Amino acid sequence: MTQAQQSPRATTDGRARRAERSRETIANALYELVGEGNPTPTAQQVAERADVGIRSVFRHFSDMEALYATLDARLLAEMRPLVRPLPPEGGLRERGADLVRERDALFERIAPYKRASNLNRWRSPFLTAQHRKLVAALRTGLLRWLPELASAPPDTLEALDQATSFEAWDRLRSEQRLSRARARAAMECTVLALAASLEAP
Repeated sequence: MTQAQQSPRATTDGRARRAERSRETIANALYELVGEGNPTPTAQQVAERADVGIRSVFRHFSDMEALYATLDARLLAEMRPLVRPLPPEGGLRERGADLVRERDALFERIAPYKRASNLNRWRSPFLTAQHRKLVAALRTGLLRWLPELASAPPDTLEALDQATSFEAWDRLRSEQRLSRARARAAMECTVLALAASLEAP
C-alpha cells in the first residue's frame, strides 16, 4: 500500500483521536464544575472550563443520557475503593459504627453529583435507573454490615435503611448544617440506638 493510500486512513484516525480528546475534555470540565458545587452548569460554563467552542459541547454531547453515563462511570470508579469488599467483623456496635464511617466517606464523595442527579432525574431514564440501583445497593450493604436485620422486625430494617440513606446524610449536612464530624456522630447515634434492639437479651 502506498503512502497516498494510507493518508485517508491516517487522517480519519487523527480526527477520531482529536474528537475523543475533545469529548474527554468536555466531560472532565462538567465533572469538575459539578464537583465544585454547581449542580446545573450551563453549556457556556462547560465550554469555558474545557477551553473549547460552545458548538463543540453540543456536537459531542447532544445526547444527555450519554453524557450522564460518562460521568457516572467515572464516579463509580472513584466510589469503588470506598466500599469495603470483605465481610465486616466485630460486634454489633462496632459494625454499626463502621457502617456509618463507610457511609460518611461514600456520601461525602458523591454528594455534589447526587444532588445534581436528583435535580435532573425526573427527565432522565438513566439517572432514574441509577438512583434505584444506588438505593438497592445501600440496602444490600446495610444487610451485609448488620446481617441480624434479616431476622429482625421489618420496621427496624426500614428505619435503619432510611437512617443510613444519602437523603438522611444530606439533610444533616445541608439542611441542619452540621459539620461532617457532627453529621457522622448524629447518624451513628441513630444507628446504634436502632441496632440495640438486635442484640440478644
